[in-house]
Amino acid sequence: METINTIIADSQKMFVTGLISVLKKSTNPQINITDVAKDAAELKEILKTRKADLLLLELNLPDEDGLELLPELKVLQKDIKICVLTNYDQTKFVKEAFQKGADGYLAKFNDFEDFFKGIEEVMDGNTFLGNGLRITPANNGFGKSAKITRKPASYEDRFLIKQKLTSREHEVLELITQAKNNKEIAKELFISDQTVGVHRKNIMRKLGVRNTINLIKFAMEHQLV
Repeated sequence: METINTIIADSQKMFVTGLISVLKKSTNPQINITDVAKDAAELKEILKTRKADLLLLELNLPDEDGLELLPELKVLQKDIKICVLTNYDQTKFVKEAFQKGADGYLAKFNDFEDFFKGIEEVMDGNTFLGNGLRITPANNGFGKSAKITRKPASYEDRFLIKQKLTSREHEVLELITQAKNNKEIAKELFISDQTVGVHRKNIMRKLGVRNTINLIKFAMEHQLV
């Protein structure tokens, strides 16, 4: 296999440094890291000017949702292979990533044997799913196909929180943080103020807050807008 010119898109500096150190020692396949992007904006600029064979993409980028970004990346470079390499192993993220153009999906808990196998499969034109990951939910914990789940983190990060909200709820939340009332939001989004009220209640329920002041504070603290 020829040298694979590779871009890493990930804001976790220590992880990226460690990954590059390992990849530099790899000879089969031989992987050349051409660029590292810390966010979506930097990644898009790189893809506009330099051609690459492979992109290793973390879904949780500081400025943009990696899942939403996937189709745009394929437009910028239609032949690039995209392998998601992320902290998130939830089935809904895996499924959506493949639906939006990912060629492979690996979790950061996968070992390097699985990682290199995935790279080879993706570069050969196949799709690849890392060991322990699923596209469909586990079989209720029974049978050989059941996925062994790890204890979830005691907190939720910005990426997971944002996934709770629909696109319309994101629009409403952004306008709420601008201190606009229901009628003003309704006028801007061309919906009724009653509908805005329903969205507002749903947003607060999903984010676990009880009033607008705490909602705005929560949104700002977690960079949801």
